[in-house]
Amino acid sequence: MTERPVTGRLYGIGLGPGDPELLTVKAVRLIQAAPVIGYFAKAGRRGNARGIVDRWLTGKAEELALHYPMTTEHAFDSPVYVAVLAAFYENAVADIAAHLDAGRDVALLSEGDPLFYGSFMHLYMRLRARYPVTLVPGVTGMAGCWAAAGEPMTWGDDVLLVVPGTLPLAGLTERLRATDAAVIMKLGRNFAKVRTAVRHAGLLDRAIYVERGTMENEIVMPLADKPDDVAPYFSLILIPGNGRRP
Repeated sequence: MTERPVTGRLYGIGLGPGDPELLTVKAVRLIQAAPVIGYFAKAGRRGNARGIVDRWLTGKAEELALHYPMTTEHAFDSPVYVAVLAAFYENAVADIAAHLDAGRDVALLSEGDPLFYGSFMHLYMRLRARYPVTLVPGVTGMAGCWAAAGEPMTWGDDVLLVVPGTLPLAGLTERLRATDAAVIMKLGRNFAKVRTAVRHAGLLDRAIYVERGTMENEIVMPLADKPDDVAPYFSLILIPGNGRRP
């Protein structure tokens, strides 16, 4: 029987919502032991993931920057976006595979949790059949944001909805009306539409806007008080539940 060749191991490392102190002990240990540290970043920038781990790096690892060819220049479901991102992921897989085939472990950094709305998943699905993988969960961005807001999200048997702001207005409004509590992600250019959906669902008085939750420059305010429709990548809207309480 032919033995499987010895390769490196891929580690999917959840970094949490942004505060460097919210990494798990396991995440820090594996980051400091890995010979290769991979991370996503916009072309020409270091990237948020790399900034989060700055204090934990020993300087001994080789760094593998995976630069996005685009971020918000095109709609996520446009043919151009899909084609360009697919090519990017294939190239990133090849770069990581080269290290793994050489027997080097790769710690691939993922903001939040690696299996929750993350780019890591696209590489993981392409690599997991070929290489051993260890996943390290992280504090999700939404958990960091509701901690920053200081608002309990679910009571008793409240149902929590996690929904992307990329949905059409009618569908988003319908889902918000049908739930007890909600987290609305992927705001960006969808912000004005999302605010309209929240208003139409009758939830504006409970909605909270959080920007860069747990980071030094975080912003927390009632959605109704936000004066513009500008929302950066690290932002979301919380609608706390209002169900049964003891």
